Amino acid sequence: MKIRSITSLLVVLILAAALTGCSKAAAPVAEKSMSAPVSDGSEDLKISYQVNTAGPDADNFFSFAGNIRYMAVEMDQADEVSGASKLGSTHLFQPYRYDVEGKNVISSGLRGLFLYGVNPYDAIIDDNLNVSKASDGTITIQYSHRGTAYRIITDSSGKISFPDGSFENRPIGYIKSGAPQVISTDFSSDGTAATVDWNKVWDSKVAGGKIVTEGVDKKTGDIRSDAANPESMFFFDGSLQASLDNDILKVNGSLTAVSR
Repeated sequence: MKIRSITSLLVVLILAAALTGCSKAAAPVAEKSMSAPVSDGSEDLKISYQVNTAGPDADNFFSFAGNIRYMAVEMDQADEVSGASKLGSTHLFQPYRYDVEGKNVISSGLRGLFLYGVNPYDAIIDDNLNVSKASDGTITIQYSHRGTAYRIITDSSGKISFPDGSFENRPIGYIKSGAPQVISTDFSSDGTAATVDWNKVWDSKVAGGKIVTEGVDKKTGDIRSDAANPESMFFFDGSLQASLDNDILKVNGSLTAVSR
């Protein structure tokens, strides 16, 4: 059954958040304050995003709007002084990531991708963001953040589909405090994110479960789905259109929240 009363649902969500008073750790940290209201087919989440993958660019931005009051940002960008987003999209987007039980309703890798539009270019370098377009039109987006590799693959028309698109992640290393990522040499020639071999990362024949570095209790993992949690209260349906031209990655579109 789809919930039609947005006002009533928000009251329920806010009360639930107040009673639970808890938060969910992720990369970045997300608060379980409330979640996107489930509608009867409207555009519940609109996305517009642009990032230059090849160098610093003042035209990078991230915009979103949805059915949660006040949780919308238009043309957010990086604050070069603080290193944070100027308009707060980093935290304002969080209610669209989880239901009130803290279950993912959107890919963590996609969320992480959006952060590059509101962070200094150093973040792209540190995470080795890699975006490529195949001859058939398929766009592959890959990066490693805090020791976890993420991959998103579009269809041949550049569409990122929900809820059944290609979203994957894999633990390939770790990060300690503010230090650079330490990557297993199974996936990197020198143990850094800069030399990650993406073919090895997404090769299931390269086994997980190995110690990343001797003396540190951190292991690699296997390839996992990074899509919405199948047990979440709702999921997003629809598609976002991606394009890659002259190293400029754009993602635009609208999604609808559907109850399970």
